[in-house]
Amino acid sequence: MTAFADQTCAALATVSGCDLQVPLVQGGTVRYANFDYAASAPALQQVTERIADLLPTYASVHRGAGYASHISTDCYEAARGSVARFLNAADDQVVVFTRNTTDSLNLLAACVPGDTVVLDVEHHANFLPWTRHGRRVVPIADTIEETIQRIVAELCTKPAALLAITGASNVTGELLPLERLAWIAHQCGTRILVDAAQLAPHRRIDLRTTGIDYLAFSGHKAYAPFGAGVLVGRRDWLDAAEPYLAGGGAVRSVTADGADWALAPQRHEAGSPNVLGVAALAKACDVLAELDEATVLEHEQYLTHRLRYGLKTVPGVNFLRIFRDSTDAVGIVAFTIDGFEPGRVAAYLSAEHGIGVRDGRFCAHPLLSRLGVDAALRASIGLGTTAADVDRLVDAVATLVEHGPNWDYANTEGHWNPVPETRPFADTDSGAAPCGF
Repeated sequence: MTAFADQTCAALATVSGCDLQVPLVQGGTVRYANFDYAASAPALQQVTERIADLLPTYASVHRGAGYASHISTDCYEAARGSVARFLNAADDQVVVFTRNTTDSLNLLAACVPGDTVVLDVEHHANFLPWTRHGRRVVPIADTIEETIQRIVAELCTKPAALLAITGASNVTGELLPLERLAWIAHQCGTRILVDAAQLAPHRRIDLRTTGIDYLAFSGHKAYAPFGAGVLVGRRDWLDAAEPYLAGGGAVRSVTADGADWALAPQRHEAGSPNVLGVAALAKACDVLAELDEATVLEHEQYLTHRLRYGLKTVPGVNFLRIFRDSTDAVGIVAFTIDGFEPGRVAAYLSAEHGIGVRDGRFCAHPLLSRLGVDAALRASIGLGTTAADVDRLVDAVATLVEHGPNWDYANTEGHWNPVPETRPFADTDSGAAPCGF
């Protein structure tokens, strides 16, 4: 037992929704236990306060002469510095703001002057965009070591412009040795891109030390769910590529015959930007950077081990794992339960216990196929997770396996729901949200 056993969500950083009460189908309410951080994390309290402070001066950026426009412009441009400091970006790396990780990777895909090598374990966001200039897929092996050797063989056999790799698996949380992979890529004359959507909220990343050329992550997974993402990377490809979007803000001047395009990052940020989303992302980066790295890591590892140990005692629970020799992972636990469809289990956990988990194939269909499962459950841990939350999840799974659900559930068009559904939800006719629970 450690000091983390009784920690509240405010012990490390306060996240919105820690005290959210949700209804149960059998009646009554319970505090929501959120195990879906890997999909979208709740906002840090400091982030919501930052947005509230900025709303009165929210205005157009870059071209407005008014006082509010100056404030918004300064806030937007200062956010690049927050992100760069958070990642310890190199001098020749620029910060481009996007909508999310998927947007960032599609942007970079249009800039890569050659083939991209990927593994078959990637999230769809880091798998589908690279077909534009040629995608070469390396099938993983059972171990990280053998997989790295396959990457080396692929890069040595035929030159590639880019190696696109996940920082942490969105299915199992397993980490790859990024600094080593960056060195290997550079030895082969290849640049490296890291999809850090799952890594950035959990671990500090140093672009200078690791040698990572490009990195992308999303605000909504890093406690800033206001619709902004980021691509950080070396300037030359971004400056040479066609603008991601053609429009105002991406140009120096326009004539009837053509346009003089700006350099990155403005080159790829046409249109009115998401000022508030960018400010939220920047604030989240500042807050995460101030947290004690060792304490955050210990908190996460303790809760992850507690969850794994608890679920391991439940008959029929099987964990998903990619590599036999992996030794490190962020706080993500993926599992199946013999005899129970993942979607039905997720609906049961929500309806009868007020617990939120993810079910399905997690936008990683090739990986799930490789692991031999059609779908699974995913419980992901974040700054607001407590030991009590973990114990509730374990107890709820054990109760399901031992006694079954206390409610009926039906699969309608691929979605499992309790029957009857007694919980109040939004009025779809009026658009009004439920309140009072």
